[in-house]
Amino acid sequence: MLVLGFMSGTSLDGVDAAVIETDGEHVSAFGPAVLEPYSDLEREAILAATREALDWNGQGARPHAFAIAGKIVVNAHLRAVTKLLTSVGGNRLDCQFALAAFHGQTVLHRPEVQLTVQIGDPQALATALGVPVVADLRQVDLAAGGEGAPLVPLYHLALAQRVGRKFPLAFLNVGGVANLTWIGGDGRLVAHDTGPGNGLIDLLIQNRGLGQYDAEGRLAAAGTADAGLVAHYMASNYFTRSGPKSLDRFDFPLEPLAALRAEDAAATLVAFTAAAVAHSVRTLPSPPNCWYVCGGGRHNLELMRVLGEHLGKPCVSVDDYGLRGDFIEAEAMAFLAMRSIRGLSLTLPETTGVPEPTTGGVRYDP
Repeated sequence: MLVLGFMSGTSLDGVDAAVIETDGEHVSAFGPAVLEPYSDLEREAILAATREALDWNGQGARPHAFAIAGKIVVNAHLRAVTKLLTSVGGNRLDCQFALAAFHGQTVLHRPEVQLTVQIGDPQALATALGVPVVADLRQVDLAAGGEGAPLVPLYHLALAQRVGRKFPLAFLNVGGVANLTWIGGDGRLVAHDTGPGNGLIDLLIQNRGLGQYDAEGRLAAAGTADAGLVAHYMASNYFTRSGPKSLDRFDFPLEPLAALRAEDAAATLVAFTAAAVAHSVRTLPSPPNCWYVCGGGRHNLELMRVLGEHLGKPCVSVDDYGLRGDFIEAEAMAFLAMRSIRGLSLTLPETTGVPEPTTGGVRYDP
């Protein structure tokens, strides 16, 4: 079945939309994929909802900003579909999807109190698309005692079978938060969030009025990491916890970097991100032979360089193996939607800490 998956990540660059052909166990073909960017005004409205979410923290009525930003998120998803259909021109058979997956926009993730909030109305999306939409993919896992994240390991496993390289290997997704999936030769999975990804670096750049992100890591490459501040960040209790475990984009503050030049602050965050990934290796059954990097972080050349130094193993972009590094999370949502429809597990004890393999998702019909 052709399934359309969406992802609007915490980096807030826009909505990724990707079509795959899948039975929820294997991927037989990749369809078209597009990014629909958020405008500056849209991004600010979503950030406003995120700031209110941090103040609200699950107490009392939901902030009105959630509804405002949620409509923006859904409208951007619909624009992404229009762009997707335009991109294929006359070859619309590639876009005749029968199912869609809506992750929504995460504004708060507090697994310790079984709370995760993704804004956006999946029913409105289903009605507009005219096909069933599967959403609310994290909630069953959280209610059963899991972290609700990361969601992508089972899709990483399906991709590893296509890559066909020597096991064990690891997929490292560097989005707003970074997460890894370790895959053994017998299909065993171990997964957790490693620490910050692009989120902190993006916020630093934005707060200093230098744009939206550090293009290719050029700012970080011009700076020097502050080893003392890296050690300060690495002293967080998060790194003493065993996995599975997950993070919110805002769990690490920027305030300790206030006295640093922008270049040095960016270099410090790159070093922190890489140190957090390297720290995670000690929790794995064995070191991966190779790290396959996906998400926006693989475009940060300085981060890729520093990751290689810290890990002492090849760190390669998944694009080098015929995969679409910018769209893997959107593809993963499509994959999970198909699994949900079939009643297959979405999460495992080794990936989220849920007591047993658990399905999830809610189907919204048009």
